[in-house]
Amino acid sequence: MNPFSRLREDITEAKRRDPAARHGLEVFLVSSGLHAVWGYRFAHMLWKWRLRLIARMVSQLVRFLTGVEIHPGATIGRRLFIDHGMGVVIGATAIIGDDVLLFHGVTLGGRGIEKDCRRHPTVGHRVEIGANATVLGPVHIHDDARIGANAVVLVDVPMGKTAVGVPARIV
Repeated sequence: MNPFSRLREDITEAKRRDPAARHGLEVFLVSSGLHAVWGYRFAHMLWKWRLRLIARMVSQLVRFLTGVEIHPGATIGRRLFIDHGMGVVIGATAIIGDDVLLFHGVTLGGRGIEKDCRRHPTVGHRVEIGANATVLGPVHIHDDARIGANAVVLVDVPMGKTAVGVPARIV
């Protein structure tokens, strides 16, 4: 898929998921979550080209402009939608599948400072993660799972299940 097709797909997805969005132009101009995803995609391209410092600088600029911090080394699939993105943090070794929805304040972070290993979560396809939820460590949030608002997830969440609470439990 070429970059312009990907941008159109992102706009369509943001418009579909945001009930306040009236048309694509509005989404294009004012969706900070969408802008953060686009900034990530550019920084990630630079990261893959081994222009790591420039990628990190782009990432920091995007963080400054949108309030969303996505490490350029993270791997993110298609149609990620970040709703009210302020405070979202996605770590360097995080992997996110397609059609994922993140609300404000979500952290996909590590539990330690080890290097050269997986430190961050893997999030499957069609996952929804509620506001201010924190998912820490190399856990797996499997396809079609949901994480409730303010949950602290330290264990795997099975396919189609919901995790809520502090620490999170499967319901």
